[in-house]
Amino acid sequence: MWSPIGRQVTIPTPAQPTRRYGLGAVDWHSGEAVVLTRRRKRRREVAELLEALLARHPRGTIYVAWDNASTHEDEDEEVEAVLRGAAGRLVLLYLPTYSPWLNPIEMLWRHFRREVTHCELFGSIDALLAATQEFFDRCNRAPQRTRSIIGAHPA
Repeated sequence: MWSPIGRQVTIPTPAQPTRRYGLGAVDWHSGEAVVLTRRRKRRREVAELLEALLARHPRGTIYVAWDNASTHEDEDEEVEAVLRGAAGRLVLLYLPTYSPWLNPIEMLWRHFRREVTHCELFGSIDALLAATQEFFDRCNRAPQRTRSIIGAHPA
């Protein structure tokens, strides 16, 4: 990088301690995305996502593609409590290890990174969260486009 002699070049970098995690699901049939941003990504936050899915879809069975993330381990009391409370309406479909292409939300996350965060430095965490919210709001306003992104084509 070029700078005049005697002047220190300042390169902005993101602040490492401030992080947010996205937890999400996308409806294969409707293209609707449900995304939560949280300070942590633990089993409790995963259980919150499942509760949000149940609240969004009060009737019928909900099938969730379940990858092998560490927050999705067996013997998880918080998630088990949500599953018991759902009384069979929530079915977890366990995916093979290292197979993100089988999980529709992964394709949407990839598109999110490409469109929102790739080579982008946000001035604050609030600016990042606003850009995230705007992206998923756009997805929910254009569900056919979202269905195309995740590979769900009209039957």
